[in-house]
Amino acid sequence: MTTALITGITGQDGSYLAELLEHRGYTVHGTVRRHQQVTPTRHLCDLTDTASVDKVVDEVRPDEIYHLGAQTHVGESFKSPIATFDATGAATLRLLEAVRRIAPQARFYQAATSELFGISPAPQSESTPFHPRSPYGVAKLAAYWAVVNYREAYGLHASNGILFNHESPRRGAGFVTRKISLAVAAIKRGDADTVTLGNLDARRDWGFAPEYVDGMHRILQHAPGDYILATGTSYSVRDFAEHAFAAADLDWADHVRTAEAQQRPADVPDLVGDSSRARDELGWVPTIHTPELARIMVTADMAA
Repeated sequence: MTTALITGITGQDGSYLAELLEHRGYTVHGTVRRHQQVTPTRHLCDLTDTASVDKVVDEVRPDEIYHLGAQTHVGESFKSPIATFDATGAATLRLLEAVRRIAPQARFYQAATSELFGISPAPQSESTPFHPRSPYGVAKLAAYWAVVNYREAYGLHASNGILFNHESPRRGAGFVTRKISLAVAAIKRGDADTVTLGNLDARRDWGFAPEYVDGMHRILQHAPGDYILATGTSYSVRDFAEHAFAAADLDWADHVRTAEAQQRPADVPDLVGDSSRARDELGWVPTIHTPELARIMVTADMAA
């Protein structure tokens, strides 16, 4: 029986990935933070503390490690850049060091991000130059290169999944897609009338999170390398809002407001991924795009 360790198991991706691996017969362990429940398979771990990271790797002795834990909010990273780098960039290095010393046979997956590309022109592929535009992107870039370095220097089976935006009804309320879907549900109930957003022109390649965690698993079953997972389609925040409100028979223009305070100091204009390599080598093909994704999220939030 294969044993997997998922950092950040209680997040959107971690929860879907745990369900996928358990369905496939894995023994699944995960890390949680101090305010979350600890069980025999849920281990208290502070990713900013080397001894804590070493302890969980030594206890679990995993065959596969999916490193999803991080400070994942781009906007928050501008407010707390040092903490973001420690929990996102340096944490990856701590975990790689633990793998190198304690469990060098383990296959290691790092959750990279399309934010690495920043202002590089779309569409972005594995060969597109990186130009991150936030402390979060900078921290993730450090993590990306740490994985490449440990793969080349120590022969670890270490891979980066460069995932473009992927959402679901489990997405945290601080992310713009879920902020919109929750607002639509509240407005439909009569509990609110408007939602305030930032840059409506920012374009993203949004996919469905359960399909992306399948891609993570496929990456670790393949020879180590770095892969983009993306739908290859680009929609603006305005587009997402329009589809989300339409799913509830509402006109987005009647309810969406903008505020300069919601803008980031430096934004990314357009992210759309070329996942040809993942399609060809892994057989990974996404099926759900932004219009259907918005409907799924709104329907779930209205039902809840």
